[in-house]
Amino acid sequence: MWNSQTGRVNKLCELQDDTVTSVSWIQRGSHIAIGTGKGLVQIWDAERVRRLRTMTGHTARVGSLAWNDHILTSGSRDRLIYHRDVRAPDQWLRKLVGHKQEVCGLRWNCEDGQLASGGNDNKLMVWDKLNETPLWKFSEHTAAVKAIAWSPHQRGLLASGGGTADRRIIFHDTLRGSTINEIDTGSQVCNLAWSKNSNEIVSTHGYSQNQIVVWKYPSMTQVVSLTGHTYRVLYLAMSPDGRVVVTGAGDETLRFWNVFGRKPGQREEGDAGGGGKLGDWGVIR
Repeated sequence: MWNSQTGRVNKLCELQDDTVTSVSWIQRGSHIAIGTGKGLVQIWDAERVRRLRTMTGHTARVGSLAWNDHILTSGSRDRLIYHRDVRAPDQWLRKLVGHKQEVCGLRWNCEDGQLASGGNDNKLMVWDKLNETPLWKFSEHTAAVKAIAWSPHQRGLLASGGGTADRRIIFHDTLRGSTINEIDTGSQVCNLAWSKNSNEIVSTHGYSQNQIVVWKYPSMTQVVSLTGHTYRVLYLAMSPDGRVVVTGAGDETLRFWNVFGRKPGQREEGDAGGGGKLGDWGVIR
């Protein structure tokens, strides 16, 4: 774990005869979920550097995790999705069967209680609350759907990105179960995240440029395209204030990009005497 205030790196855990295949922070608190190659899901307390529990159920690697308050959802190569209530002793609360291949993307819309799942079967599904039958099934993509993001600006607006054989970002209306529009990005879409402060969306890509692109929605005009990674940009996360994104790629580097502005009236971190490592980096626009 890297501390942005001190720049220090601390090791949380080292698995024996297993590999880390996914990680996800709880929305509030210091707990972090870890999925493993052997199908386990572990909960760790990052402050105390202590494992709290290990949960079973999956029979293959857990490649996607998503939190909704105390509900932790996991998706696996075994094609199953499990809802787990981390307050309860049970290993899992619900089992969702829908995808025909590996579940490679999960995102909760916590406000509306809807879960979006993407699979290697090229399907995007929307599940309502803890129901075991999907509310909607979208089949427009022609490659795996790993990149999924819910808009914080428009209720029911869901973006999804397709793999190498697809290359599109498609926007869906989950209130009506319809497709709104799409754009061909020209390369594999690895990840998506909406800006918290403006109606823009950032996408990360694979071959050939391995770029990070910021798009204005709904026009889908490019605001900026960022390059630097030498392999596909598989991982993307946003800072709590919504201004900085971090990307991780197969080139074994993490890169931090100060891409989004502040909300009106939001103070600079340095104004309060804070700062930290991120405060020294320039804004790209």
